Amino acid sequence: MAERAHPTPGMYWLIAAVLAVITAAEIAVPQISAFDGAPRVLLLIGLGALKFGAVVAFFMHLRFDKPLYRNLFLVGLFGAIPIFTVVLLTFTAF
Repeated sequence: MAERAHPTPGMYWLIAAVLAVITAAEIAVPQISAFDGAPRVLLLIGLGALKFGAVVAFFMHLRFDKPLYRNLFLVGLFGAIPIFTVVLLTFTAF
């Protein structure tokens, strides 16, 4: 599979602007009383995941590199989640 062409500097500025808008939304969400409890937490987790995905895909270049690199990253990411959960359970964080 061929590698994709990297984005132009203008595209990076557009991605940065989108990330800034998402960050502004993350700052605004706790100030809005309509988002209380679980909806607030779920919305913030979703916005954070969206930002994480954009940074990983574009600024870490995983979207444009070989699929092997993306797969190795995902194995590490999804392998870390259960390990982190076990560590938290060990310290009775839940």
